[in-house]
Amino acid sequence: MTSALSTPRLAALARRRPPPPAGPAGRCDLCAEPLRDVHRHLLDLEEGDLMCTCGACTVLFDGNAAGGRHYRLVPDERRELPGFRLDGSLWAGLGVPVDLAFFSVSGSGEVTARYPSPAGALRASVHADSWRRLTEANPVLAELRPDVEALVVHRARGAAEHWILPVDDCYRLTALLREHWTGFAGGDAVWEHIGTFFADMRASRR
Repeated sequence: MTSALSTPRLAALARRRPPPPAGPAGRCDLCAEPLRDVHRHLLDLEEGDLMCTCGACTVLFDGNAAGGRHYRLVPDERRELPGFRLDGSLWAGLGVPVDLAFFSVSGSGEVTARYPSPAGALRASVHADSWRRLTEANPVLAELRPDVEALVVHRARGAAEHWILPVDDCYRLTALLREHWTGFAGGDAVWEHIGTFFADMRASRR
C-alpha cells in the first residue's frame, strides 16, 4: 500500500534536512563533546532522527546490539553494486511507479520503498516475495543492515545506479529531491542534481 509520509517517524524523515558538518561550535548530541567536521551519526529508531556523535560515542555504539531498540550507529561505508540484476520484471514486482527509489529493511524484516512524486515523498510496503526474488538474484542484499542502510536505485533517464548507502546519505538525497523537484516529472534541474549526487558518491569511494 502506498501513502504519503504521514506517520511521525516518516514525516520526520520527509521534513528533516541532513545534519550539516559540525563547525567549531558543533557538539555531540549525546554527551555534548565538541565534534570534528567529519563525524558519524546515530539513528533514533523511535523518532527516525539522525543524531551527531563524537568519536567516543561512536565507539560506544559500534556494535549491532549496542544501541538496543533505541539507537543504531549509521555505517560509513558506501557500496556501489556493479552487475546488479534488476530487469523489468523484478522492478515491476517491487511496486514502485517511478525510476528512483530507496529500499530499507526494518529490524522485523519489513521492506519499505520510498520515492519522489508530485505530491511529495511517498512510501510503499514491498511484498516479501518480490524482495525475496530480488535477493535471490542479488545475494549482496542479504548483507543490508536493518534500518541504517538502504538499497538505492536510480533508473531514470537511462541511468543505472545501484548502491547500498548509509541512511544519512538517503536523507541527503531526500532533501535534495524536496528542494529541487518541480512539476510532475521533477524538471531537468533535479535530475542534474541527482546525477551530481551519485558522482559525489563515486568520488568519495576513491
